Amino acid sequence: MTQKMLEVHNLVKRYNGFTAVDALSFEVYEGEIFGLLGPNGAGKTTAIRTVMDIFRPDEGRVEVLGQPPGTDRERIGYLPEERGLYRDLRVLEVLVYLAELKGIPRPVARPRALAWLERVELVDWADRRVKDLSRGMQQKLQFVASLVHDPELLILDEPFLGLDPINVELGKGLIRELQGEGKTVVLSTHQMNLVEALCDRILLINHGRAVLYGPLDEIKRRHAPHAVRLRTPTALDVLPGVARMERRDDTFTLTLEGITPQELLQTLVERNIPVEAFEVATVPLEEIFIAVVREGKDA
Repeated sequence: MTQKMLEVHNLVKRYNGFTAVDALSFEVYEGEIFGLLGPNGAGKTTAIRTVMDIFRPDEGRVEVLGQPPGTDRERIGYLPEERGLYRDLRVLEVLVYLAELKGIPRPVARPRALAWLERVELVDWADRRVKDLSRGMQQKLQFVASLVHDPELLILDEPFLGLDPINVELGKGLIRELQGEGKTVVLSTHQMNLVEALCDRILLINHGRAVLYGPLDEIKRRHAPHAVRLRTPTALDVLPGVARMERRDDTFTLTLEGITPQELLQTLVERNIPVEAFEVATVPLEEIFIAVVREGKDA
């Protein structure tokens, strides 16, 4: 059985009468990239800070690595939404110091920190002061600071903030590598396209409540439009069960009514229509989220 790395059950957190997190429940399993996402102000950061024992829950239960929050800090890496590094220290010194705080001996911490600086293309800045780095460089340094002690569970709050497209791709690649090494990653962001590219399972929240929760592929299938995309060099006539047909070059988008995609494909084969590509149409995760919120559905 896959180990639970994080369990949140009916979490409630209030501020001066305002409920920031409302009966939120979810689980994160070993080795997965889990997306916690939603618009700004949805309650993502409050939930994470409760998991990290920065806030105490008003109601509910939280377990991190099978223990109450704050028990196994050395096994957790945390990239907070609000960044903070020792600006007057040198880059390498910061990483070694932070690793030592997590119990890593200096002789181990130093080469490990240098190796990470190499991976994020900052090794030439190792002896420069943090304040000399650009905002994007500091963001990469903060990312490395969250994992230089080799944590089992990594919690990243808006890790792509302030990065240009090239460094976003670098960050995505590193997160995939960490998963390949057996790490568990919780990725919190409002950038749903990035979560869509990385995550195995997701939790979408809005106004502190769960909106969608589960495997990303399953959610996309469940909320996919009843339509298919078809590429064929042949002009299409009226087809049974096709309510609307849109064409762009040799690609058709067919909206179905009363039939399944499999039944449509069978009709195409029976009519000897050459099919070069055939897929059930999908929509971006952001569109699914907007539609579900507008309909007022809960997970």
